[in-house]
Amino acid sequence: MTLSDKIVTSMPSQGFEDLRHDFLKALRCMILSRTLEDKLGSLYRAGGRIVGGVYLGRGQEAFSAAAGIHLRWGRDIYGPLIRDQAGRIAFGEPVLDAMRTYLGVSTGPMRGRDGNIHRGRPQVGYMAMISHLGSLLAVVGGALFARRLRGTLGDSVGATSIGDGGTSTGAFHEGLNFAAVEKLPLVVSVANNQFAYSTPTHRQYACEDLVDRARGYGVGGHQVDGTDLLACVQVFRTAFQRARAGEGPQMVVGRLLRLGGHGEHDDASYVPDLQKHSHEGRDCLVVAQGQAVDLGWATPQELRQWEKEARKEVDQALAQVSKEPVPDPYRESWQALSTTALMEGQER
Repeated sequence: MTLSDKIVTSMPSQGFEDLRHDFLKALRCMILSRTLEDKLGSLYRAGGRIVGGVYLGRGQEAFSAAAGIHLRWGRDIYGPLIRDQAGRIAFGEPVLDAMRTYLGVSTGPMRGRDGNIHRGRPQVGYMAMISHLGSLLAVVGGALFARRLRGTLGDSVGATSIGDGGTSTGAFHEGLNFAAVEKLPLVVSVANNQFAYSTPTHRQYACEDLVDRARGYGVGGHQVDGTDLLACVQVFRTAFQRARAGEGPQMVVGRLLRLGGHGEHDDASYVPDLQKHSHEGRDCLVVAQGQAVDLGWATPQELRQWEKEARKEVDQALAQVSKEPVPDPYRESWQALSTTALMEGQER
């Protein structure tokens, strides 16, 4: 019996329906994310359309979406990383926001001012990614702490992501230590995708498993097969429930393999062929679609329809954004957005 089978058979009827709902929501987010990123990858390879690099989440969508579905747009705080497109969509990011930022048009959330992965809407708790790995733990933790000081924390929860390599940074240690001491409701997703760019995990950490580090920080530790959507949804549900219940930070480590290079510029030739065909090398989207059919939660016809709808949404977004203006260097004021007149939500 697989872990997925055990989860389903052990769930009470009400919990089973909740799990089904969350699973299908995450699956649809995965399909839309994969469709969007396939389009972005093709635009990048075609040359000239994408502003900046392209970093795809292929192989990590289940782990990312399973976290994102437990967050509420405008109420919780989310700081995603480069391979979290599925989580971004699950949280509530419109496809138009992503497409506008990748194509660098002035109608996007960053107004064509910043790199395509550094996008967000801080007013609704959607933090822009920082390239210095580990930094988002302090950003999300600080936002939660600020809400506590203002008396507006309520049942808010924060979430952010990191890779196995990023857990070696000082910023990761400082951010997680602060969150642990303050018992902040923070869920940290650690995508152990076996490589920090091209550096294998055995050159990154000496502990048996990254989840072992949770105990040292005094935070809750969870581990999951990152290729199994059903298991990811269940484990993240537990982590978010404990964070909201006041049990402090929770760290979820997912074991998986990114199905491509660090970015579209990287051919991933350093990944051994045997590892590509290992359990961690499974395509989580194919696995999730198979689970949906096997459990009777979706038919092959419904899956094809969802894929068709995703392609239509992405194509419509591209067609619309292709007609929108890029920033005019002769008219644009390049002052920082912190300037009062340019603050988000103010008149331009």
